Parts: sequence; structure tokens; C-alpha cells
Amino acid sequence: MSDLERAVETVVGPCLGVAPGEEVVIVADPTTERIAAALRAAAARRGAEPLLCLMEPRSVDGEEPPAAVAAALAAASVFIAPTARSLSHTRARKAATERGARGATLPGVTEDMLARLMACDFELMAARSAAVAELLTAASEAHVTCPRGTDLHLDLTGRTGIADDGRMTEPGAFGNLPCGEGFIAPLGGEGVAYVVSLATLGKPDAPLRLEIAGGRLASPAGEWGALLDAAGTAGRNLAELGVGTNERATLTGNILEDEKILGTVHIAFGASAGIGGTVAVPVHLDALIEAPTLDVGGARVLEDGRFVLAA
Repeated sequence: MSDLERAVETVVGPCLGVAPGEEVVIVADPTTERIAAALRAAAARRGAEPLLCLMEPRSVDGEEPPAAVAAALAAASVFIAPTARSLSHTRARKAATERGARGATLPGVTEDMLARLMACDFELMAARSAAVAELLTAASEAHVTCPRGTDLHLDLTGRTGIADDGRMTEPGAFGNLPCGEGFIAPLGGEGVAYVVSLATLGKPDAPLRLEIAGGRLASPAGEWGALLDAAGTAGRNLAELGVGTNERATLTGNILEDEKILGTVHIAFGASAGIGGTVAVPVHLDALIEAPTLDVGGARVLEDGRFVLAA
């Protein structure tokens, strides 16, 4: 069995628990046809009824899929979405989850990434993710700094942390694969962040300075800011604070992997409604902070890029 075959067997088995007779909708685009075909075959081997939907690539993370794909997601028992751009924060994905479908999105996934990251120590990664999510839920504030000059305060009041630990076997369960983070939708935030990887654009030539004021991205942010602005004024909403927990992830410029790197922090702007916030717009873009120190509610989670929270 190849590394990719082992990885997709983990996705349909331990992660999603695909059972005989279940209708499994796999949404892909031309960039991910091989992975989608491997997932379809793995689901079929488990006796499921897989349906492969091949759509045109979306232009940005969070853009809605075609209506026919949204209908297929809503009718599925299980959905898996390896696509170039993320469907995680779309109304279509959220509606499928609310109807009881369980599933995972894999935006920007590659065969190498899936094989490497799904070979992590799952139990330890899950324990880290749960510990982070529990702390985020209990706290009312978080503070992020880094040697490049990041100094960001986030308001977590009333929001609930989520563990992206690869366990999606219950009705309505949803997550991101490859897995490995604990995250939350902040109520607000103030400060500055220096980021080294950007959703859609990859690694900038030099760290990009992002200024956050009133829970919004306040700095122009060039081409990246323009992608957020295309979704309207709410596109600059501070949507997420996340902590990477997967020891197999490395910095590649692909945010799906980068945001999972153990000992890193990522923030995101745009849609938050799918993860406990209130903003629903057709964009959600993550950005990575490297070597951070993170304090959540007085407890230290990361110190200069080292995970120090007891898992």
C-alpha cells in the first residue's frame, strides 16, 4: 500500500468512519482529481456509495460552490472536499453540517502533504488540540507576540474553542484535513501581526505587517487585502485565532499545512459564522505567525515557537 493509499484509508476510516451503504459526496476540482479518485475508491472499498462531484476551481477561499454541489452536500451522509480553495466557511458546507452530515475539507491538499501529515502521532496531536480548545473556551482574552514585532490582543469573551483533531465520526461533525489545530472565532482584537504565509498567495518575500483595530484588518495589506475587500466591508473581519498542533507539518507556503505547524499561531479574516462567529461572507483567509509566544487567559501555550501547554 502506498503512502497516499494509507492516508486516504485513514481519512475514510478512523477520521470519518465511513460505513457500508452511506452516501459519500466527494467534491473536487481539476487540481485534486487524483486524490479525489483515491478517496472515492477507499469509500467504495468500505461498501459505501461514493459520488464524485468535479467542479471548476473557486477563485478564493470561502467562495460558494455551484448550487448543484451544494445540494449534493446537503443530501450526503458524509462529505469530503479536497479542493484548491476552501469550502470550510461556505454556507453550503455549514448547511450540510447542520443537516447532520459529517465531513472534512482539504483545501489546497497535495498527495505529499496528505501522506506526511496524516502519519503524525494522532493521539498526541488530538490531546494538544483538545487542550488548546478547552483553554480558549475558558479564557476571555489571548495575547500573541513574536520576535518580528507581533503584539496582538484578542477578545475571546463568550466564544467556544474547537479542536481540529481528525475525529469526525459523530453526526454533524466537521473538520479540516490534514488535521492538527485548536482554534476559536474571536469577538475582537487589537494590535499588530507579522505573518510569513498567506492563504492564496503563499510565502511573501518579507513578513507582511498586518494592523488590527476594532476587530478588523486596518492596514491596506496590498493584494491580500484586496482579496478580502472583494467580499465587502465584512471581509476584513478578524475571524479566527488558531494554534498548530501537528508535529509533521513544515513551512511550505501552503496554508493548509502551514497553519498546522506545531508551535505556530495563525489568524484569519473574513467569514467566522461556520466556527462560532457571526460574520458570513464569501472569503476566509488565514495568515501564519512564526515563532510566537501565546498566552491565553494567563496560561502560557507557546513560548518562542515551542508548545509548552500540558496536553
